[in-house]
Amino acid sequence: MTDYLTLLSFGSEGWGDEIANGVLVTVALGLSTLPFGLLLGFFLSLGINSKEPTIQISSKIFTTIFRGLPELLTLFIVYYGGQILINMLFQKLFGMTVEVNSFIAGMIALSFVFSSYASEVFLSAFKGINQGQYEGAQALGLPRSKTMRLVILPQLIKLALPGLSNLWLVLLKETSLVSVIGLVDTMRMTGVAARNTKEAFLFFTLACVIYLVLTFISSIGLEKIEKRVNRGEVRS
Repeated sequence: MTDYLTLLSFGSEGWGDEIANGVLVTVALGLSTLPFGLLLGFFLSLGINSKEPTIQISSKIFTTIFRGLPELLTLFIVYYGGQILINMLFQKLFGMTVEVNSFIAGMIALSFVFSSYASEVFLSAFKGINQGQYEGAQALGLPRSKTMRLVILPQLIKLALPGLSNLWLVLLKETSLVSVIGLVDTMRMTGVAARNTKEAFLFFTLACVIYLVLTFISSIGLEKIEKRVNRGEVRS
């Protein structure tokens, strides 16, 4: 027991500080991915609902691809494929090569996956908004931008929040995939600690506890947000 406490301690003898830094990277990656994924997912849902065939087809192709590909494969394509494309561009323009940051690559890949699923949540939420809301805003002379911002968006958020909450919990777990491209997150640091100490069960159990704690904290936060959004709603 004493040996376990030493291994989990902070300082030169333990792995506590390294794993804590890995947890910070995991949380930072999730929080960085979330706004981009939400924004892209929202615009994809608008694209799918668009009356312009090119925009509609392009949006559908994007969501179909990134919902169909395994997340790990998407990560490899963005990381290695992005590196090739960027290096080709920089080689032609500046005669130099650059290395793609694994954090940025992970954020982009996870944003693509998250947005493709979020777009479906937004589409379902759009269907839940009565057509009379649009007609009423039009009768009041509101332009489309204000109709969306003042009338539709508040209702859309309320309807989409449960589905988006589930996607956030999925995203939090999927951040563990970035360890394969060298990002020093929770999964990578617990893996390194397990290999170096030969205590795989201890450190992978710790990783399980960390992800469960993050999920629990997220669930509490999401529940409070949902209550705040639904504040003043009359229940039958």
